[in-house]
Amino acid sequence: MSNPQQLRYSKEHEWLSAAEDGVSTVGITEHAANALGDVVYVDLPEVGTEITAGETCGELESTKSVSDLYAPVNGEITAVNEDVVADPSLVNSAPFEGGWLFKVKISGEPGELLTADEYAAFIQS
Repeated sequence: MSNPQQLRYSKEHEWLSAAEDGVSTVGITEHAANALGDVVYVDLPEVGTEITAGETCGELESTKSVSDLYAPVNGEITAVNEDVVADPSLVNSAPFEGGWLFKVKISGEPGELLTADEYAAFIQS
């Protein structure tokens, strides 16, 4: 399992891309997707919603369980991935590409996010 080096990671297993014009893309890690099993339903925040780092902003339902989705940063939702809503299996098959969840315009400084190497060490512990 590899975690792209250019991303940052939360301890709740979300990833965050580098901001482009203040907007970052968010998804869940391959580790989280594997732990969940086959994702069958995705509930994402609506565009315009303000999210707060560390708080629940949606949920993912799999054949095994329901898992909360946590905001990795503070900000406003600018887009949601309608492809994932229509086909939740994208979260499992392409967690770092087509399985992204939403885009967020970050407000303030991102909180405690891990590098790829720090995240790899975190999931091994």
